[in-house]
Amino acid sequence: MIEITINRTESGIIQSFEMSGHALFADRGKDIICAGVSAVSVGAINAVHELTGVTPDIEHRVDGFLRCVVPEELPDDVHEKVQLILEAMAVSLRSIEEEYGKHIKITFKKQEVE
Repeated sequence: MIEITINRTESGIIQSFEMSGHALFADRGKDIICAGVSAVSVGAINAVHELTGVTPDIEHRVDGFLRCVVPEELPDDVHEKVQLILEAMAVSLRSIEEEYGKHIKITFKKQEVE
């Protein structure tokens, strides 16, 4: 199962996300769930960088682990663009989860204090 955690600040802003595991829906190279999750998450990271100039802190491993942390102290206009891209990613991932919930689980965590 692919497990995804999206971490939000107390005010609801996406601060980071991480994912690990494999969907095990089909053989390697034919797993549409893994491919979809990878395309959505890596596409969002690439879009943040390309469209806003922000380079998130990223850790990526061949075992399927991915962590992305948004830098703090961004200008308001840039921060809003980054959030829009990450919220779109979350919507896309939830769509995959709705259809293939046996293979992907998303957890949203909210900080208690900022």
